[in-house]
Order: sequence, then structure tokens, then C-alpha cells
Amino acid sequence: MIFNQLFDNKSSTYTYIISSGKGREALIIDPVIEHTDEYVRVLESLDLKLVKVIDTHIHADHISGLNELNKRTNCTRIMGEKSKSEVVDIKLKDNENLNIENIELKAIYTPGHTDCSYCYLMNDRVFTGDTLLINGTGRTDFQSGSPFDAYDSLFNKLLKLPEKTLVYPAHDYNGKKNSTIENERNNNPRLQVSSKEEYAEIMNNLNLSNPKMMDIAVPANLKGLTLNQI
Repeated sequence: MIFNQLFDNKSSTYTYIISSGKGREALIIDPVIEHTDEYVRVLESLDLKLVKVIDTHIHADHISGLNELNKRTNCTRIMGEKSKSEVVDIKLKDNENLNIENIELKAIYTPGHTDCSYCYLMNDRVFTGDTLLINGTGRTDFQSGSPFDAYDSLFNKLLKLPEKTLVYPAHDYNGKKNSTIENERNNNPRLQVSSKEEYAEIMNNLNLSNPKMMDIAVPANLKGLTLNQI
């Protein structure tokens, strides 16, 4: 299997390029528009055909490469059915499967960070977007976020996956590349709570400033802007 984890220093975003092998179909998860050329070079170097591109949610800290990749490769743009994006080709339902050549992912609806957040389970790993981070969880104070929904998504969905399941988030700010469900359950400080009310108390008192690009990124991602439009 080809599994490339790429990093955007500006927004601390992880992007994933996945394929069952050289010369086969590929998909990309959470692309950043400024790195489109890099993604295309990786695809070409491995003789991969990009057929699908996924955003885990409407991002607020960077402009997605979803539409730019569609423009260049004619790949199918995918998000969860709750997404308000105006350019998505396929909207997946909760527990619906997504397939490319010899690769299958299952969409898991995990609202809380936003109301359109989805995670994607692939065999031994799960792509958690901003819902579950390494030693952290996604903020819940904008884009129709909810700490109570987040608690349900975390404790009743993600943390019920097999404990050895690898966790690959959309962001990390400390140089960590992955974790496991077991490690997050045992060591993630935001998950050491006994009730949804206790979790909400933590999340409602973070007092974080808005992402620097929020006013630009959110409308751009809803409209699906490309490089020549930003």
C-alpha cells in the first residue's frame, strides 16, 4: 500500500495520499491548496491516478485543495452529507463505504468540532479530521460546533474502535504523526472526564482566538475556490 502523510507548516495540516499500489487509483484526504503542485508531483512519480479527494469537514484555517485537484485531475470531490459545500460531487452518509481500487473507507459522522465533521475508517487506521487530535480534541466554539455532540462522537463512536486502531488526525502542532485509540483513551487530557457536562465545561472555557484565516477560508471552502480565484 502507498501511504503518504504530507504536512503544511502554515496551518499544521496533515494531508494523506493513499493507494493500493504504484500505477493504481489514489485518493487524497484534506488537501491544502498551496500544495497542489506537490500532490500532483507525488501522484506522477508513483504513476497514480487520482480518482477521489475528501475533506473531513469545512476547514477554517486553510483553503482546501479539493476543487483545485478536481480542476487538474477531474477527480471526484467527496464530503459527508451534512457538508454545506457547494462543489461536492458525492456526499457520504454515516457508515457509508467509499471505494477505490482495493481500498475501502467507511464514513463515520462525528459532529462536534463542526456540524459537518466526518472521520474515515480504513482497516487498521482512522482519519479523524479535527474531531480527535493527538493529545487533544477539536475546538467546538464555531461552525455550529457543540461540546455535547463532540463528546458523543468521541466516546460513543471513535473510542469504541479497536484499541490498536491507528489515529491519523488532520492537524498536529507538536510534530507527532499518529497515535492509537488506546493511547488517546488513556493519555489524552481532554478525554479524562466522567461526563459530557465535564467535557463541555473544559471546551467552553478554552477561550481560543479564531484561526487567522477563518474569515477567508470558510467562505472559500464553501464556494470551492481554486488558485486563480483567491
